[in-house]
Amino acid sequence: MLTLLLYVLIVGLVAAVLFLLASAVFGRSEELGPLPEGTTATVLPAEGISGADVRALRFQQVVRGYKAGEVDWALARLAARIDELQHQLAEARAVQWQTPVAPEPKPSTDQHDPTPS
Repeated sequence: MLTLLLYVLIVGLVAAVLFLLASAVFGRSEELGPLPEGTTATVLPAEGISGADVRALRFQQVVRGYKAGEVDWALARLAARIDELQHQLAEARAVQWQTPVAPEPKPSTDQHDPTPS
């Protein structure tokens, strides 16, 4: 019984030493502050989202997959950009197919009143 207790104490001591060693090597007490509420570490440019930006997009992984808030945020940004581009394309097509408007005639420079007297 005493031998079993001795083994348990030695295993506990070794585990504590390994934990402290790993904390000193990997932890280094460099804690990052929490992100402000409503923000994410997922990065997309404010304007001009390109295909390369989307391909480089990465999400934080959590226990059951990706963090849903980050994915929802990225999808909302991409959807807004797609809507904006489709609107710009529709405007450009409307301008392209619009018939040119004839210029208005210039007013006459003579002082003659065209109304009959």
